[in-house]
Amino acid sequence: LFYNIGMRIIAGSARGRKLLSVPKDSVVRPISGRIKQSLFDIIRPRLPGSRFLDLFAGTGAVGMEALSRLAEAVVFVERDKLCVSVIEKNLARAGWTGKARVLRASALGPLSWIPFRSGTSRFDLIFMGPPYKDGDKKPLFYCRSVLESVVSSGILAEDGWVIAQHHQNEDPAAPAGLKRFRVERYGDSRLSFYHKPPPPAA
Repeated sequence: LFYNIGMRIIAGSARGRKLLSVPKDSVVRPISGRIKQSLFDIIRPRLPGSRFLDLFAGTGAVGMEALSRLAEAVVFVERDKLCVSVIEKNLARAGWTGKARVLRASALGPLSWIPFRSGTSRFDLIFMGPPYKDGDKKPLFYCRSVLESVVSSGILAEDGWVIAQHHQNEDPAAPAGLKRFRVERYGDSRLSFYHKPPPPAA
């Protein structure tokens, strides 16, 4: 198999480490350095000791950054065989195999299987970066359904956050059980931030 050298880890214990990535002609669309930098600037205070779930993990760049910044455990969910291989190789090269689980599976549909396969029942931070378009360039609007699955599966910790990366033409309103509290804009991409709303006052 042929691997490219992808982006570097921005900060933390593995700052500057080069990550393996998939060939540039792959259908995988890695997160841009600008968006990753902004994402981690925002969630930085919540990372140390956190349980982090990277859905639609791709080459794992987001979860790797979380590990470098002292996340306690990271679970990667990715269905592409080559991407799973890249994630596993990067974990081994960084010495993080014991702090991570790589699950080859689809992140679409129910997510209640994740605690059983990962050994982690609740996550403090959940990042999702589903594909924007299919092979025919038709838009894919996956975020709302995945947010609903996060809620129904009960995998988000009480004070946890969900962050969705999506196209500007997709506006994933928060399902019951979540509240969107922040949106960041980067060209045609967006990051939407969600958390559980506080219970109503007595």
